[in-house]
Amino acid sequence: MDRPKIKLRAGSNSRCSGAFFARFFVFESFSFFKRKKLVCRRVFLYNESGKLFSELRIFFRNSAALSGHTVFPIWKHVVSKYGKRRKVIVKPILLGKRILCFLLLLSVLFSFTACSQRSETTALQPQEQPDGPDLSRFLVAVEDEPDTVDFQCTTIHYTVAQNVFNRLVEMENNEAGEMKLLPSLAESWEESGDGRTYAFHLRKDVFFSNGSPLTSSDVLYTFTRLLTHPNASNLDIVDCILGAKALMNGQADRLEGLQVINDLDFTIMLEQPFEAFLACLSMPGASILDEETTREAGERFGVDPAWTIGTGPFILWKWTPGEGMLLTANADCWQGAPLCEGLDLRFLTEPEEVRTIFESGGIDVLDLDEIGDYAEFFIHGDIYQDRLLRVPRIGIVYIALNEAVAPLNDVRVRKAMQLSLNRAMLLNVVYSGLGSVENGIFPHGLYGFDPGLPEIPYDLDEARSLLAEAGFPDGFDLTVQVKSSSTQWELTLMRLAVSMWEKAGIRATIEILDESEFMRLRKNGEIACYTAMWMADYNDPDNFIYTFFGSRENTVNRSLCYPNEEIMARVRNARTIADPEARLSEYWELERIIVQDDAAWIPLFSRLRIYVLSERVEGVKASWNGSVKNRYRDVIIK
Repeated sequence: MDRPKIKLRAGSNSRCSGAFFARFFVFESFSFFKRKKLVCRRVFLYNESGKLFSELRIFFRNSAALSGHTVFPIWKHVVSKYGKRRKVIVKPILLGKRILCFLLLLSVLFSFTACSQRSETTALQPQEQPDGPDLSRFLVAVEDEPDTVDFQCTTIHYTVAQNVFNRLVEMENNEAGEMKLLPSLAESWEESGDGRTYAFHLRKDVFFSNGSPLTSSDVLYTFTRLLTHPNASNLDIVDCILGAKALMNGQADRLEGLQVINDLDFTIMLEQPFEAFLACLSMPGASILDEETTREAGERFGVDPAWTIGTGPFILWKWTPGEGMLLTANADCWQGAPLCEGLDLRFLTEPEEVRTIFESGGIDVLDLDEIGDYAEFFIHGDIYQDRLLRVPRIGIVYIALNEAVAPLNDVRVRKAMQLSLNRAMLLNVVYSGLGSVENGIFPHGLYGFDPGLPEIPYDLDEARSLLAEAGFPDGFDLTVQVKSSSTQWELTLMRLAVSMWEKAGIRATIEILDESEFMRLRKNGEIACYTAMWMADYNDPDNFIYTFFGSRENTVNRSLCYPNEEIMARVRNARTIADPEARLSEYWELERIIVQDDAAWIPLFSRLRIYVLSERVEGVKASWNGSVKNRYRDVIIK
């Protein structure tokens, strides 16, 4: 029998050895997680062709793991249980505080003699199976290319967060199809009578994909990093925790309101009651990090797959700029292995190319938002009717108006821009009427939607009158910014809006910016006007009104620069109202003031979401907000 050459990795604080057993090669490594005071004994079983058969991982609380029973009887059980090779994707082995690794090449040429040796240290690299995973069994989808997948520092790129990471709780449809908050990494919790304190209990035996166990310290680190990272974009998720503002301002060095009791239990105390706090914890930006790995990663987290480590159903394996990302199945995920072997996310931007690839069988799940006018072929043609997935989308398409940029700082100008848009026509022309015109902040389908909100009319004469009253009888010039990754539909929408404004005398030009530059300018409050869509992260009005109008930081971060401090204070105070009817009443009043009195933005419409599916997939389901991306784990490749 020829003996294989097998590539393996271990850490500088590891001990490893290898030996042949029957037709298999057994490799052992021992790793030390100093912060968590654990020893990890990992055993890998390879067949004669050098492919991984299976893996066993055992954690010990002391060094007893370094001696004792042989692993061979364990592997007899593994072989008899599975009968044939069970395909397992090899993951990066991130070990110890330094998280370093080396490449050990074992080649046994003449006998079944056991061997052992100490490791040498080199820089960590992503680990692969010798022949790589079978990409033909990956689910293929189209994805916008992100600048980072660090979910604490972005507000738009969440696919990796939803599939590689987990949160303490999840917003999902229950078995009855109702939207509910369900346990996730936290298996249970209790709330105090005054609504300020929550006691959480983590699940046992949850591990990050590098083998490190989840502990309460990881939760504390995650929320501390979110509040102190210089590029953080999701501060509003946890800024209600006691001591959050002191930590953010550098007046404290720890988060006072989060107390670690032991490895699995911790408490969170809020500054004041907040009815939507648990719902906030289901947001992608609240995904839980591995403290040890993320600290060591530094700026590599969210950019380098080897350092972007989570507990979720997939592992970020490769990221090729300009091409796409590959995520492999996490066979050891606490939720169980996903039903497909991986995700192949393609960075495709040309609608015609996307349609061609789908029709040739190269894409499995296609969001018709990605292909603009070509969507009509799928929506209205006969070929794909039985493969369309139509789902309601809880979100709103809007146009942002920056009140720090003249003449948008004049409410009469902003109202004129609202009135000069025929929003029903925009919906019909761009999206075939598949949606509902919106008049405020809270869209159809969201808890807190106000059906009695007055309609914003299309009134070109009134728009011209307001412009003249504001000192612009001949109109004015305006630059509208669009990011380079915008879909064809988004570009068409903005071009039509520009043509409608022109009839009122507003001479707008479209400037296309590289996405990274667009996001930098937007975060600094320097984009004058742009269009975007906000989809609900959790089912509560707070997710919309506080995100955009809850603080000076929030409104600048999205280049709205809304100046009304009194209204923003009321938005913050509304979070603490315990009576549901009183809380909704306050939100409805604030929505009317912000959108209809102050014309702080232009609400356009909410939309039906339509996907077309390939013939080889089944089990594609939409989550409560209309997205399928956080349900990829349920998809089967036939």
